[in-house]
Amino acid sequence: MEVGVSMGMKNQNGSLKLSVMECGCYMKELDITLNGGASWFYQVFIDAFSNHIRSSVENAITQKIMEGALKLDSFLGNLPKKINLDSVAAMNVTFVNDPLFKSSSVEFDIDGLFIPSNETTAPRDMLLGDIEFALPFGSSSKMLWISLDEDVFNSVSALYFKAGLLQRMVERIPDQFLLNTASWRFLIPQLYKKYPDDNMLLNISAISPPSVRINVGRIDATVELDITVNVLDFGKIVPVACMSVSVAVSGAAAVSGNNLGGRVELDYFSFTLKWSQVGKLHTVLVQTVLRTFLKNLFVPYVNSYLEQGFPLPIIKGFSIRDAYILTSYSKMIVSCDVSFIEPEALFPVQTQGRFTV
Repeated sequence: MEVGVSMGMKNQNGSLKLSVMECGCYMKELDITLNGGASWFYQVFIDAFSNHIRSSVENAITQKIMEGALKLDSFLGNLPKKINLDSVAAMNVTFVNDPLFKSSSVEFDIDGLFIPSNETTAPRDMLLGDIEFALPFGSSSKMLWISLDEDVFNSVSALYFKAGLLQRMVERIPDQFLLNTASWRFLIPQLYKKYPDDNMLLNISAISPPSVRINVGRIDATVELDITVNVLDFGKIVPVACMSVSVAVSGAAAVSGNNLGGRVELDYFSFTLKWSQVGKLHTVLVQTVLRTFLKNLFVPYVNSYLEQGFPLPIIKGFSIRDAYILTSYSKMIVSCDVSFIEPEALFPVQTQGRFTV
């Protein structure tokens, strides 16, 4: 018996539409033998209607394939177009372009950019270039390839910046004595003279969305900050100085479960005095204090969010294993295998970026 089916898949308003173009079943021969009792009598009828029986079986198999294709089409049409990450951000997971069928794989393109969680998704026309990079040893046999453009990461940083979430008032730090004017008496002499032994607060705010750049073998990010020094004077917060700080970090990504996370380290920073009500700053000493703040406060704070990560595009019922991460110009590629999860352990569908199955 031979069974053949040809199916087509198109993008329809951000969803995948599956259709059966050809389907058939051919049974070369059918042999039914009855034994015992009056089997010789019924065998006559079976032999006489063998062609009809064979045709009925062929039609039944073809019908079952068509029914299965309809179920698959319904499943594809019901895939979510938006997945909320939190109360602020959501992933736009509408499909763009038609699937690309290759000799041994199928490639799907997904919008993948972050949008406000209260925004309705709409299909967009996007032109995505082909992925070209050298295959690492052992990665060519992986089942799943996920390619994430750096625009995906920049879209979420822009979204959180616009929502006003990239700022923090620092009241406590591991070296708490640094948040007292007594520890700044040599950095800003007039500060201690005007506010002796007063506690301080630091308002750290991004003045633009952090910029993420993906290059061969590394991931870099730059963030521009305003650090405002405040004094707690008899319960009243008094701004006394503000510095503009440009911070450059680099890091690496890692896969944990079905999530893509990472960590960064401080590369370098520069700063300028934006304004001051307590005179000039001692540049060398301020640079030392800023480095301590950035390494012991800013970087751990950023890593606490990066380690949580965000879901990779894995369809419900499967999990990532043996992941390998590559970085090429402006793209991150996750090469991995997938395994089936038992029904009682299933979790919601998570879809993001561009992936190849």
